[in-house]
Amino acid sequence: MLALLAPPLMAQTPPDTAALEKCAEIGAPADRLVCYDKAMGRAPAPAAPPGYAENPAGGAPKPSTSLLAPKGEVVSVAAERQEPPSLMSKFWELEPEDKRGVFNFVGYRANYVLPLHYTSRINRAPQSPNQDPVELSNYKREEAKFQLSLRTKLAQDLLLPGADLWAAFTQQAMWQIWNGKDSKPFRNSDYEPELMYVVPTPESWRQLPLGWQWRYTQLGLAHQSNGQSDPLSRSWNRINVAAGFERGDWSVVTRFLRRLRENADTDNNPDLVGYRGRGEFQLNWAHEKHTAQLTYRTTLKDVKYGALQFEWTYPVFADQPNGLRWYVQVFRGYGETLTDYNFRQTSVGAGFSFLQF
Repeated sequence: MLALLAPPLMAQTPPDTAALEKCAEIGAPADRLVCYDKAMGRAPAPAAPPGYAENPAGGAPKPSTSLLAPKGEVVSVAAERQEPPSLMSKFWELEPEDKRGVFNFVGYRANYVLPLHYTSRINRAPQSPNQDPVELSNYKREEAKFQLSLRTKLAQDLLLPGADLWAAFTQQAMWQIWNGKDSKPFRNSDYEPELMYVVPTPESWRQLPLGWQWRYTQLGLAHQSNGQSDPLSRSWNRINVAAGFERGDWSVVTRFLRRLRENADTDNNPDLVGYRGRGEFQLNWAHEKHTAQLTYRTTLKDVKYGALQFEWTYPVFADQPNGLRWYVQVFRGYGETLTDYNFRQTSVGAGFSFLQF
């Protein structure tokens, strides 16, 4: 029997030393393992049966059905292993195969133009404890609203494995485009630069009950102001800690804010967080061509304050899910703009979104 086994054992092809050396240069552990298996002549592991990915109790996350992932990418090792796609990983470039390098400008928050935006109340006398009222009686409740929001990665794989440093800028504006009598003025503009340090969750910590995955943790620093002079000036600085969780078409982002202190003589909105909130909870749904987002801002103390915002999008052209999309937004609460941080209103807008990410 041993004599029969000996010839095949002796006939095995020795491993390719040069190929093994190339494998050692690969940084991503999963890619490196696939390379070693190929160099040693081992067959790839069998793919998980389709039913397994649909069974959260079995340990596999439910796959996302969203069509918003960037197109034209090279097939990754993760795709070869038939891992469920992660829209959150594509957005924040959490996995090695999703990294796209630095200084590539992409979308951050929703980018939209709402030619039709109607609010239940217009703040005709903005004020704060440290700022006198300013009469703005001619503004109409019908106006346009738009937002431009971009981000770029400043550093990749910084300090911690897979962690990236991002910079972002968001501008939101209210435009009295239907107010021809007053030459269509801009009622309010808010400017918000940010720095964000995003750390992917190690795979050993990622799995949560019911098929959810803890995808990342984020530490951020932000400034927001309306660019006005006194007595209309409003501004604040904050730090925030956030975490992202995902399960198939659903994702949740939790964020807790802490305002940085200012001198009493320069703080033009000292009670801002008591109206606008100290925490934010965001529920996202991306199913095939549809997306929806529900954001709840809370003071963590009083449910009478804070705000609730709902957003929905759908492609204008069915064959271009990443292109121009129909966009609807509903807002209720305090702080739709920074000038209105202590003013409650309900608003509805319809238009288009673009530059998904």
